Amino acid sequence: MESVETPSSQRTAEIAHNLSEINAAVKGSQTTSARLVAVSKYKPASDILAAYATGQRHFGENYVQELCEKAALLPSDINWHFIGRLQSNKCKALAAIPNLWAVETIDSAAKARKLNDAWTSAGNQGLLGVFVQVNTSNEENKGGVEKCDVEDVVREIIASCAGLCLKGLMTIGSIEGSNKRPNPDFLSLVALRDQLKQSVGVDLELSMGMSDDFVHALELGASNVRVGSKIFGSRLPKSTLLF
Repeated sequence: MESVETPSSQRTAEIAHNLSEINAAVKGSQTTSARLVAVSKYKPASDILAAYATGQRHFGENYVQELCEKAALLPSDINWHFIGRLQSNKCKALAAIPNLWAVETIDSAAKARKLNDAWTSAGNQGLLGVFVQVNTSNEENKGGVEKCDVEDVVREIIASCAGLCLKGLMTIGSIEGSNKRPNPDFLSLVALRDQLKQSVGVDLELSMGMSDDFVHALELGASNVRVGSKIFGSRLPKSTLLF
């Protein structure tokens, strides 16, 4: 197996400092069990190792190939989250990652079934966590399930996907909404979670909030926040990425 370059002491200290500040905010939130997912898209594996050395275990990636390559190089007790748009033809590749912890971008019942079949066929131990991505802002170019269809997708996952564990709901939200307090996309996801608890009887997590608004998301009850640039700094172009 190819080895990973050891991060410099300066880079390790920088990432450790950033993580310490982010974790302080997460642990000090009203959602005491909130989970921090360090988004490492376009970041070298050495950066992930630096974060790993601090105790960080949940990492998020947007691209299947990049995730597969990093997962093969890095420690097997990392909990990987796939947070990019899910394509049906990529389910098999994702299922080949035994320490894939969650796919946060389920946007249809059909893709849930496809992922379920791939995961069970791969012979993985345990269930794969999934979040249903919701298009809370009703944007045409935004991924996710329309709010009116979320209950049907949730019921289908529970009824037909024995290899999946429905963790919760996820939203990216709109740029416009991210500048408002309270954020309407976050409020919409909270309301939908509460509605599903009544209608379906499930208690779902909320994955919402990124580097610029994760503190506000935690204030509104987020249990899973996805933070990248506040930990690793601005992203390098993909063409410069070296694992």
